[in-house]
Amino acid sequence: MAGEGNPVGGAMAAPPAKAQARRGSVLQRFLIWREASVIVVAIALVVYFELTNDNFVSSANLQTLSQFIAAPAIIACGEIMLLICKEIDLSAGQTFALAPFIVYFAAQAGLPVIVGIILALMVCAMIGFTIGMITVKLGVPSFITTLGTLFLINGLTLTISRGFPANTVGGPALSYIMGNAPYAEIIWAVLIVFVGHMVLRRTRWGMHTIAVGGNLIGAAEAGIHVNRIKVGNFMLTATLAGFAGILEAFRIGSTDPLAGGSNIMFLAVASGVIGGTALTGGSGTIIGGLLGAVVLGVLQDGFTLQGINAFTFDMIIGAAILIAMTSNIYLGRMRNGGRS
Repeated sequence: MAGEGNPVGGAMAAPPAKAQARRGSVLQRFLIWREASVIVVAIALVVYFELTNDNFVSSANLQTLSQFIAAPAIIACGEIMLLICKEIDLSAGQTFALAPFIVYFAAQAGLPVIVGIILALMVCAMIGFTIGMITVKLGVPSFITTLGTLFLINGLTLTISRGFPANTVGGPALSYIMGNAPYAEIIWAVLIVFVGHMVLRRTRWGMHTIAVGGNLIGAAEAGIHVNRIKVGNFMLTATLAGFAGILEAFRIGSTDPLAGGSNIMFLAVASGVIGGTALTGGSGTIIGGLLGAVVLGVLQDGFTLQGINAFTFDMIIGAAILIAMTSNIYLGRMRNGGRS
């Protein structure tokens, strides 16, 4: 009888062991995701602000929250591509401010608004092309190239606008689609993130971008057009920044020469880094950039509802970024089996 009890005992013990193994495998699969830590942080922040303010998940506030998230998320798609190949664009925030004015002056010249939008995006792409060519052909670090471009475009925008805002041009239907409708901006952001994710993960361009950032010399020796990849990603970033600026102008109903600026550029870069993009290049995630923008948007909106003093707001945001990044690095080490 005793001998017969062992198999029964073993059979009884097997299901809990298997269940524990399954739970462990689920957790392990979750931790493999580069976006794991930022998902946890985002959920925790949403729960916290909902517990401290009943209006946080109201329809009106969710619409406001989406506006905080959309523009940085769109620009982050381009900045992430650049960060992966070890470059950066500091002038994206100024391109954000310039593009709506190009649309405005094109309309003033008698061109259809949609033509003005296309023209503005073409100008933004040319800005990115110029930055890229200076960076790759002359060997100027992109930090310096884009820092100079930042001041150049800012001065240009203030000059052509004379420092005054202008009303956004375009009919109600176009305005509705381009950002005036509820959640229009965030819908554009999600669509752009989806396309960016597919480009990075499923296309040759994305694989080559990762290869360039991971091993520049090896990528060149493998026949990858390194300069073309970098210039293309500068063009992508500038174009997305301009498009985000146009969406914002349609949403607000006015074009402000002081809109965007360095603040929105740093929010976009922070979104990418918080979302899991490595500053050392060679790896990154577009979806993580959207999640990073969600974290920053939730913080900004949540603390605004709580009436946090403006002087301490940046301190809180900075601390939150550090906490999110620390969590990201810690979970990254767990994914790598404890290795640095």
